[in-house]
Amino acid sequence: MFTQRSEGWPAVGSVPSADAVALPLDLPSGGAGFSEQFAGVRAEVERFIADGEPGSAQSLSPEAWRVRQQLGAGGADFSGVPQDARAFVDEMLPHAQAAAARLGVTPDLVLAHAALESGWGRKPLTRADGSNGHNLFGIKADARWRGEAAAALTTEFVGGRRQSRVESFRAYPDYRAAFDDYADLLASNPRYRAALGVGSDARAFADALARGGYATDPGYAGKLAGLAEQFRKRAR
Repeated sequence: MFTQRSEGWPAVGSVPSADAVALPLDLPSGGAGFSEQFAGVRAEVERFIADGEPGSAQSLSPEAWRVRQQLGAGGADFSGVPQDARAFVDEMLPHAQAAAARLGVTPDLVLAHAALESGWGRKPLTRADGSNGHNLFGIKADARWRGEAAAALTTEFVGGRRQSRVESFRAYPDYRAAFDDYADLLASNPRYRAALGVGSDARAFADALARGGYATDPGYAGKLAGLAEQFRKRAR
């Protein structure tokens, strides 16, 4: 919905430094080395899912086995998703699964994030010609972005005050590209390191994104975690 995003660096004193954020896995914490190591663990888990046999813990490193256990614990059945949002879930689920595998989280957390930012896909970013920009995660087009961009009205919280402004956001050719870019952003930016490998822990995922400055809304983590719980409702 492009109402609470901020790709700028957080205000001084509001967010711990990247080095102060505890890693969810026992991986090196040194800059680019982390991305390389996490990619290795991710690839190990993906190979295990494709070729491994259940229970063969010895075939995985401790770090990869932990991620595999967490991914298997997600078990979202989507029964709590509003009926009028089922089409959104059905369309985005394959893309969310691919992104989730890269991030070491369950697909329902990625879907919940897309739903929060886009209003279940009902408030998409549009280009100047009215076409869909496919940006479901409210990712802004900063100076590093080399792709297409589109302007949109957004709401930021500055000094605790709500402010509306027009910002430039990334635009994509399709939803697959949007999910790929989202996964790239989270996996490569040390600000979001603590969100990686948390499996099905919605609160840990939401808190890590909020601490990393993904949004300026002070209630963002609670909103994201609460929405994720809609994917977890089951008969007890």
